[in-house]
Amino acid sequence: MGDCSNGERLPRCNSGAAPFDPRRFSKHIHDNVHGNIYLDRQALKFIDTEQFQRLRELKQLGLTYMVYPGAVHSRFEHSLGVYWLASDAVHRLKTYQGQELGIESFDVQTVKLAGLLHDVGHGPFSHMFEREFLPRVRDGIKWSHEDMSLKMIDYIVDEHSIDIDSGTLKKVKEMIVASEEGKSVSSKEKQFLYDIVANGRNGIDVDKFDYIERDTRACGLGCNFQFQRLMETMRVIDNEICYRAKEYLTIHKLFSTRADLHRTVYTHPKVKAIELMVVDALIKANDHLQIDSLIDEPAQYWMLDDTIVKTIETSTHQDLEESRNLIRRIRRRDIYQFCNEFAVPKENLECFKNVTAQDIICSQNSDAQLNEEDVIVTNVKIDLTSGRNNPLERISFFQDYDSFEKSHIKDDRISHLLPACYQDLIVRVYTRDPKLVEAVSNAFENFQMKTYGEKTQVHATPEKKKRLKYKEK
Repeated sequence: MGDCSNGERLPRCNSGAAPFDPRRFSKHIHDNVHGNIYLDRQALKFIDTEQFQRLRELKQLGLTYMVYPGAVHSRFEHSLGVYWLASDAVHRLKTYQGQELGIESFDVQTVKLAGLLHDVGHGPFSHMFEREFLPRVRDGIKWSHEDMSLKMIDYIVDEHSIDIDSGTLKKVKEMIVASEEGKSVSSKEKQFLYDIVANGRNGIDVDKFDYIERDTRACGLGCNFQFQRLMETMRVIDNEICYRAKEYLTIHKLFSTRADLHRTVYTHPKVKAIELMVVDALIKANDHLQIDSLIDEPAQYWMLDDTIVKTIETSTHQDLEESRNLIRRIRRRDIYQFCNEFAVPKENLECFKNVTAQDIICSQNSDAQLNEEDVIVTNVKIDLTSGRNNPLERISFFQDYDSFEKSHIKDDRISHLLPACYQDLIVRVYTRDPKLVEAVSNAFENFQMKTYGEKTQVHATPEKKKRLKYKEK
């Protein structure tokens, strides 16, 4: 996968004919997904810090392990995996087109560090922390783990006096946020390098390659997508990474596999129920622990990780009693009850507005006495990375290695079995109180009839679930 030093093949030693072995200056580890990985000296300067080691305490899939027991891998190994794939990708481009593209050791090192550090500012419990918890304790806040990663990188460099030039640091940070809307790179020169780690152009990047492979393995699921084929066939044309036309269906599998993971793993109804309970626990604990105050400065933020739940659970402080009880309910599998769900009809997708708990309350039967705090509604959006659009329309292809032209390919030129719709919207309803499953389910059905003129859910809520009571203590 290329050399393992600072991004450039090292010269031969003066004392003899044997080539200089870059592995002398690298750390060799074995990854359960990618096999042997070599970490260069510059990477180790960041890895061997308490801020990067914090990633060991952040489960990649948050609370998913409560449903998929094997999903206990962390953002630490994911970051090493992205580092290695970024290194592999840029070395392949350098091997086949290095002279043509002017790829230098500076470029190689920058891409590798971007892969390594892209998640160093991530919050606890996967994306739940920034998408569910923070908006409820800080109204109107605009905070992202990508932006915190940039702050954390600067903090690590200053705190540990890491010798890295400002130009490299600037480009590393630009590559990390390259996929965010409104973010632009400082120079269009070698813009293809920004497609490797966080591809804002078409969504194909080594971050996805790693987490799709790693997550499916951890959850015991099969994976039809082979990222190696794309790594082996990619080519830069007009400053953009392009792919052979024959790999169209391979790329489609990338996006469809990601969507399948969102549906069956990341947004699993029971995973979401547990997430909702942890959010409630964190909100109730926030006044005492001041959790949200840690997000402003990296010097405090790096101390926040998934162990916050254990802190709450083992505390004896009176102010944390409600939070503690919620965590113990999770341990005893007394979780919020998933009542039912429906997929928004295709013809209603464009004008869909998020359903709220108030919408369900207003649809309850006259003899019910539901309050808004009894009901939780989640609006789940699953797509192929481009909303209601086909993401493959943004990808450039080439015919073969004798071709120097890129083009786009329409779905119907490949297969008529590919989807005509690229987004699902799923509305789910939960209740905090198991005794209210029947009342909430009825209100949910009434809402569907009122909104769509029919029940769009697949089946009624099971009768045995409607008869659930609190577990005996």
